[in-house]
Amino acid sequence: MSVEPSGSEIDALVREEKRLTAVESHTEAWIDSVSAGIEPDIIAEAAMMTALAELSRSSGENAVLALLERMRERVVAGEFLPLLVRH
Repeated sequence: MSVEPSGSEIDALVREEKRLTAVESHTEAWIDSVSAGIEPDIIAEAAMMTALAELSRSSGENAVLALLERMRERVVAGEFLPLLVRH
């Protein structure tokens, strides 16, 4: 007997697939930019400015502020620290 995923589970899977595709696209653009000699801090600032401007245009200032707060919380939680390799 198989259990069919609910509509919300399917939506979550589709959203995750879109997120992974976006990460892949951004990673490729990052690598291309570094290969072109652009410093990581410049790439990061340009990416953030583009993302925030597009989100503001499509969803408004409150969406931008909410995203910034979520990202701040993730930074404070250490989510973006490099992984330590232990032997």
